[in-house]
Amino acid sequence: MTSLVVPVFLLFFAAKLSVETVLGLLNQRHARRATEAVPPSLAGAVDPETARRSRAYALARGRFALVEGVYDAALTLALLFSGLLPALERALGRAEVAGANRAVLFLLALAALAGVAGLPFSLFGTFVLEERFGFNRTTVRLWLKDRLKGLALAVALGVPLLYAAYGFFALAGSAWWLWLFVLLTAVQLALLWLYPALIAPLFNRFTPLSPGELKTRLEALAEDAGFRTRGLYVMDASRRSGHSNAYFAGFVRPRIVLFDTLIAEMSVEEAAAVLAHEIGHYRARHVHKRLLVALALQLLSLWVLARLAAWPPLFAAFGLGAPSFEATVALASLCGGAFTFFLAPLESRVSRRHEYEADRYSVRLARAPTALKSALVKLNRQNLANLNPHPWYSAWHYSHPALAERLLAIDRTVASEGARSGAG
Repeated sequence: MTSLVVPVFLLFFAAKLSVETVLGLLNQRHARRATEAVPPSLAGAVDPETARRSRAYALARGRFALVEGVYDAALTLALLFSGLLPALERALGRAEVAGANRAVLFLLALAALAGVAGLPFSLFGTFVLEERFGFNRTTVRLWLKDRLKGLALAVALGVPLLYAAYGFFALAGSAWWLWLFVLLTAVQLALLWLYPALIAPLFNRFTPLSPGELKTRLEALAEDAGFRTRGLYVMDASRRSGHSNAYFAGFVRPRIVLFDTLIAEMSVEEAAAVLAHEIGHYRARHVHKRLLVALALQLLSLWVLARLAAWPPLFAAFGLGAPSFEATVALASLCGGAFTFFLAPLESRVSRRHEYEADRYSVRLARAPTALKSALVKLNRQNLANLNPHPWYSAWHYSHPALAERLLAIDRTVASEGARSGAG
């Protein structure tokens, strides 16, 4: 059985790398072959200069993603087959580190190694690629501060969780994974509640939206929808990036967060249409549904983890000693993606369906489909989203529909609403 573990893993690993690489190359070729400055379906909505920059950005991001994908694959194989994991295991044994301390130090060392290995791509992506297209507004000092804050937060939250997880593994018998699921669920729900007020302000400044026409319109829109919030806030996104967005933070009574880059570009009606879209997500319980799915998958993953922890051939195949909590988590994190990558298009499809539903809600609530369409065009321009992705690539990766598909769907919603009104 041990002799089959590595070949089976490599088969799935090669399938994942091949699919993602082929899709990336297809998307690159599709962008290069786009001869029209503006796709015919977007004529009149997007100017030629925006189309040119979007195409250039898509090509640059695509090349970056292909190189990073190969690098990540090579790093994963190196960690699994270089003998590093058994060497780390032996080193901790020689140092007489045992029990929970051994598990936590093993996993922290692996996480630190992976983090350091990823730094070149993080630096290049921020200070070269994003800089080239005018998006980067962060400084090296701010970038370092963000990384240090993120590291401190990860340690403050992650280390106690690792100790607790090991405690369940060592003391709770065969049901340890169920107890761990309960703990992780409680922590996730607590973080959803704490994130807006305690965690997000560590990285960005949030100020109440100033009184004026925009605030009046947005508050009236929320009231029309019967939507109770914890307030309207503006985030200083422009300190770090020129990208634009809006989101809800919270689970029961969320606060509405608008990027300052969005407010600077949008008219009042466009911002209202974007807010109506976000309210649509909340009204349709998209966040709640995704959380339930995520928890179900987490439960399934922990069940699989418990089965693997009791299967010696897995550890022997990668040169590790007896089964252990830390080795199980390490192998699951390094190998798991190869066996779950095929879920990506399903997740993307569900997310795109939710976006269409939220757009339909925005049309009905704000009654400003033209404003919604112009807002989406502006968001596309601000983010230089690919105007003409390869259909296979977008089906696999895109959580949001491509701009042309989204504008067409809004037109269909308007026609359907008009026909319904006429029939009434």
